[in-house]
Amino acid sequence: MHRLALLILLPASVMLPGCLAKAVVDVATAPVKAVSKGVDLATTSQSEADEKRGREIRRREQRLAKLERDYEKQLDQCEDGIRRACDEARDTYAEMQQIIPTLPYEPEDD
Repeated sequence: MHRLALLILLPASVMLPGCLAKAVVDVATAPVKAVSKGVDLATTSQSEADEKRGREIRRREQRLAKLERDYEKQLDQCEDGIRRACDEARDTYAEMQQIIPTLPYEPEDD
């Protein structure tokens, strides 16, 4: 039934005044535009995925840098005989070892 209405309305829109013809065309194309918009919102472009991955890598790099600073301080305190610092250093080192494999390898420039 809807197809019949479209077959009648679309050709008739050519004979209608400008604003009314545009309204008929807008009504006929609205479902297509809505589906297209939904697809755009549901998909992630490659550049968006790359940006997201880059942010996640930077977050892990920053976390690793903080852990390395903490680890050095904890080692110094451990060497001074603070037992708790030795335990914290062990935990920090374990967390560092979990993060390191998740970071991309970057060869050093000569």
